[in-house]
Amino acid sequence: MPTLDHHKKQAKLYLKWHRERYYPVAAVIGWLLPRFRHLSDSQILDHGFKLADAQELVARKSGFESWQALKEGLQTVTDHAADAAKPHLAFAEPQLFVGDIAAACNFYRQKLSFETRFTYGEPPFYAQIIRDGARLNLRHVDKPPLAANSTDDLLAATIIVDNIKALFLEYQAATAPFHQTLRTEPWGARTFIVKDPDGNLICFATSAG
Repeated sequence: MPTLDHHKKQAKLYLKWHRERYYPVAAVIGWLLPRFRHLSDSQILDHGFKLADAQELVARKSGFESWQALKEGLQTVTDHAADAAKPHLAFAEPQLFVGDIAAACNFYRQKLSFETRFTYGEPPFYAQIIRDGARLNLRHVDKPPLAANSTDDLLAATIIVDNIKALFLEYQAATAPFHQTLRTEPWGARTFIVKDPDGNLICFATSAG
């Protein structure tokens, strides 16, 4: 486990990134600190962010509710434990292959209520779409790697949902193209799958419990 000095350096680094408007740090702040969760990335970077906020972020990232709780949890750990620290995987950003970036962004906005975070290139060949904590990267290709009419359930991404029935009804009202409607799997999870115009299968899932 890292030492307290290591965590202090991490907090100062997050504070520095926020002051420099380093965009990836906004996603981490919004994900880990509840009071920032309703803000967009730009609003998070515009918002006040103090050392105490950065320390709380580091504490939550390490599994503690507060900076004080982190310090108390490290009191019995020696400096040598830093060498045994395990990496922490925050979140994943699946990459989807699409034939038309603008058309794909429109589909995810109109049918699945995602927002376009950015597009890159002229014409655009890369983009990122977001909804709450879910982020999907779109990459233009002239020919999709998988046939769009494949009958295999080859998922491009799985997104975990809190209230899956409400989301399913929302997408049903938006006439989203379902590859699989809402059902309970043999292992207990509830899932449904949406198929985008390029044949990418997006699974939305939650635990039955």
